[in-house]
Amino acid sequence: MLKDNLRMLRKLKGYSQEKIAEKIEISRQAYAKWENGATTPDIEKAAQLAEVYGVSLDSLMRTETVDGMGVVPPAPKGKDLWGVVTLGERGQMVIPKVARDQFGLEAGDRLVVLSDETGIALLSAEVFETNMQTLLDRLSEEKEAAFSKTSQSFERQTEKKTD
Repeated sequence: MLKDNLRMLRKLKGYSQEKIAEKIEISRQAYAKWENGATTPDIEKAAQLAEVYGVSLDSLMRTETVDGMGVVPPAPKGKDLWGVVTLGERGQMVIPKVARDQFGLEAGDRLVVLSDETGIALLSAEVFETNMQTLLDRLSEEKEAAFSKTSQSFERQTEKKTD
C-alpha cells in the first residue's frame, strides 16, 4: 500500500517527515496522514513524491511482495525486482515469467552473464554484441583519425626538411 511505501522509502533515504514535506511544499502533518493511511495525496503530490524518492509513480502506489523476502520497497525508476530464484545443482535457474515476458525471452535465447564485485547480471547476447561492435567501430574510427593526424604532421615535417 502507498502508506507502507512512503514510510519505507523515507526511512531508506534517511529523511524526516518534515524534510519530505518541505520538498513537496506541504505540512508535516499532511505527510504524516499519508504515511498513516488516514488520507492519500492527490495525483500531483504523488508524482512529486515519486520524483523525490526516485521511483515510478506506478511502483510508489503498489506494494511488492517477493517470495523469500516479504514486502520490498519500490525499485528505483527504470529498475525492476523480479523475485528470488534458486540455483539448481548445476547452476541452472528459472527466470521469472514476468521478466521473460517483458524482455521477450524464449527457450534457446542466448544471454551474456556479466558481473562486478556486487553481483551478476544477464544481458541479451544480441544487445551485447551490437554494443560491442559499436564500441569497436568507434575505437577504429578514433585510431584512424589519430593515424591520419600523425601522418599529416609527418608529411609537413618532411616537406619543411626538403625545402
